[in-house]
Order: sequence, then C-alpha cells, then structure tokens
Amino acid sequence: MLHITDDIQIQDWELSESFVRASGPGGQNVNKVATAVELRFEAARSPSLAPAVKTRLRRLAGRRWTTEGALIIQCDETRSQARNRDIARQRLAELIKKALVAPKGRIATKPTLGSKKRRLKAKKVRGEVKQMRGRVDPES
Repeated sequence: MLHITDDIQIQDWELSESFVRASGPGGQNVNKVATAVELRFEAARSPSLAPAVKTRLRRLAGRRWTTEGALIIQCDETRSQARNRDIARQRLAELIKKALVAPKGRIATKPTLGSKKRRLKAKKVRGEVKQMRGRVDPES
C-alpha cells in the first residue's frame, strides 16, 4: 500500500511493477541484472481518487498516461533495483499530490481609467507620426 495523504492510500492491486535492463553505468552488471523499474498505476480504475483529481492527474502526466487510463512511471537512475523502485513510488506520490491541489480560479479585472487614457494618447501620437509621413503637396 502506498500512502499519499491521510485520506488517500493506493492499494497494491492498483500498482504493478516490471523490471527491465537499464542503460547507463553498472559495468558488467548492466547486461545481467534488470535494475530499471516501470511502475504502472491504474489511475482510471482507482477508487481512491476523485474524478476531478483523475482529470488533473491525466493533464499532469502527459505522455505517461496510456489510452487504457494507466499512468506509467519509469526510473533507471541508480544501479539498485530497490532504490529505483522507491524513486518511482515517490514520483507517483508527488504527481498525485500535485493533482490534489485544485487550480486557483482567475478573477477577470478591468483596465483602469488611466491605462485607457494612456493607450488612446499613444495611439493618437502614433497616428500623428504616420500622418506626417504622407506626400508633401507642392502647391500648399
């Protein structure tokens, strides 16, 4: 079981791990031992997350979200399988914590009277500059 907050715990059946060979450092060991972890969280079927949280999680996950509604996190940072497993679980917990925070609503504001006047004055000055660029009439 993975504890996210006091209210939210991810059950073991929602998580599945597979271990694959990792690229990078490891010497002769890298070709023999599967140290990289691929953590799969069945987010769409999870009863512990609210629908709004699932929607935000899907947006945060990006390409890590599959068409079946699973979230896949990969980790091959260290040579230790257990350490990579812990890092992947921490990343999942952080992602879910981010999704728990609802975005703050935007409050529409109106431009001030001073800013409106400054904008109109700048437009007028610019128009006058362009007016002066016209052809000069030799008769006047």
